Amino acid sequence: MKKILIVDDLHPAFKMQAIAMGYEVDDEPKITREQTLAKIKDYVGIAVRTKFRIDSEIFAAATNLKFVARAGAGLDNIDDTIAFERNIALINAPEGNCDAVGEHATGLLLSLMNNFRRADLEIRNGIWDREGNRGYELKGKKVGIIGYGFMGQSFAKKLAGFEVDVMAYDKYKTGFSDAFAREVSMEEIVKHSDVLSLHIPLTTETRQMVDDEYFFHFKKTIFFINTARGEIVNTKAVLNAIDSGKILGAGLDVLQTEKFPGLDEQPWYEELKENDKVILTPHVGGWTFDSYRKISEVLAEKLKGLSF
Repeated sequence: MKKILIVDDLHPAFKMQAIAMGYEVDDEPKITREQTLAKIKDYVGIAVRTKFRIDSEIFAAATNLKFVARAGAGLDNIDDTIAFERNIALINAPEGNCDAVGEHATGLLLSLMNNFRRADLEIRNGIWDREGNRGYELKGKKVGIIGYGFMGQSFAKKLAGFEVDVMAYDKYKTGFSDAFAREVSMEEIVKHSDVLSLHIPLTTETRQMVDDEYFFHFKKTIFFINTARGEIVNTKAVLNAIDSGKILGAGLDVLQTEKFPGLDEQPWYEELKENDKVILTPHVGGWTFDSYRKISEVLAEKLKGLSF
């Protein structure tokens, strides 16, 4: 019987549907990397979320592996070059958490534009400052989206009721204008955006793509949202752009270094946490109670389409 090893916390829907397809499934969310290396040779499939990287060491031990199921959108924690060379299928589930990401990005944007974080803290500390917390309206603004896949499209759809002009740029797609966004050049994004939101994967090309020079080219002051991958953005460049007035507020669900103690050791962390123009969330944009289930359902549906 073909066997699948689940090494992370996945909704039971994936396991139940895989069993119904005839797979034997070992659901071991507490398993360590070392334990995985010792037994992965017995499996045709491995399902992972974010626990560890599926790299050359894992692939070398997984002599019978036919597929990797990534419970999420990005594939940056999987060595896709080796997978391609060995004809190992990679399946992911951006359809499962795109609504969560779109809603999270919208929430960050509204919170920034209306000073929710600062106003809440001030009132709790005995400060009633209406003028200092006067906000901006979304209506009439131009929102620039970089990357128009599942996540970018979802954000555009969530903005539909705000009467904004949504512009989208995607280096790898053309002819994708729809009812929610119009396709534009990067030059138009840079020239006209009031809001900039990233929805691109982490690749060699995009790593540290957003730096001081990147922000320098924007013609207007902007609100900046990143729910994609933290390593795409140089955090110090965001802080510099806030200091210079280029960025009015930044909503960051992801950072180039995540989790503690690593985050606490970064030279920019103290400045970041003290900046009241930044809202931080712990990489939960696509991780809701609803997406937890939907991701597993999407993965199971894609598993049905595999043949080996």
